[in-house]
Amino acid sequence: MFDLKGKSVNSSTSNINHSFELLVLKEEEFDNLKNVLIDVLPDYYIDPQSIAGTLARLGKDAAAQKLLTKIPEVKNIRSGDIGEILGSDYIEESLGYSVPIRKLRWRDHRNMAMRGDDVIGIIVDQQQQTIKFLKAEAKANKILGRGILEDARKELDLDDGFPAPHALEFVADRLRETGNQALSDLIEKVQLVDGIRANQVEHLLFTFTASNPVTLQKESFDAYDGNIKQTSVGFRVSDHQELIAGVYQGVIDGLND
Repeated sequence: MFDLKGKSVNSSTSNINHSFELLVLKEEEFDNLKNVLIDVLPDYYIDPQSIAGTLARLGKDAAAQKLLTKIPEVKNIRSGDIGEILGSDYIEESLGYSVPIRKLRWRDHRNMAMRGDDVIGIIVDQQQQTIKFLKAEAKANKILGRGILEDARKELDLDDGFPAPHALEFVADRLRETGNQALSDLIEKVQLVDGIRANQVEHLLFTFTASNPVTLQKESFDAYDGNIKQTSVGFRVSDHQELIAGVYQGVIDGLND
């Protein structure tokens, strides 16, 4: 979608198993990122085939209304959704995992945050029929605070640091419903029969903020003393609120054209 590393100033630190990276959006890339997000946002909320079917049966106005009912109205939900979308993009573009389920499509209510792990990434070893999982927390806030990072750490450490069983079953069920029976079966086999080991799991903490996340996020990163590989990424956009507002307004304007 949008190569965050390729279109941002970045700096990083790492030790044997863990890495921390700061990404700062260049001012001249703001409009490009906004426009890319406007293009991809609908896909995170609703299956394109579902929209296409409504368009064919009921016309453009009905299809537009269908998408509008999925778009959150609450600012902090919008902010969190953009953070999750950017985090998912980073996972696929920079870490080599796939994110096979767009979780936001199954939200109970457009103005409610979803429960469970924010994002689960997957790498499949087809020859060995094994899976590596990325358990990710995406935090979006104009000003990053210790409380936000403490909450993220607690969420990542739940279930011994492994993806929550109900979250994996959610992914497996959605994959089955959308026709990917093979991956659904493999996830259930790994979870319910083989068992998941620490070397099959990696964590990502992804923050999207206007403030400089380095001190607090690196402090949180350095404090981790567990045995699961950690990646911590802070994506700083000075015009954080303007980006969020511009993306959602752009989507709504497009539906009203």
